[in-house]
Amino acid sequence: MSASRDDLEMHLAHITRTVDDLSEVVARQDREITRLTACVEMLMQREADREAAGDMPAANQKPPHW
Repeated sequence: MSASRDDLEMHLAHITRTVDDLSEVVARQDREITRLTACVEMLMQREADREAAGDMPAANQKPPHW
């Protein structure tokens, strides 16, 4: 009976460690998603400001020799 209890305790310790590790991964991914979302919002705002000012990106302008 003691061996079975020890096995259960080891299994529970392994599961607990796995859950803690996964929790850290999820927290790190949440921080990264938050950072990337802020970057995308900044880029979208920058592009909206350019469009409102009538500025065309250099890639969309005709070369001066045309």
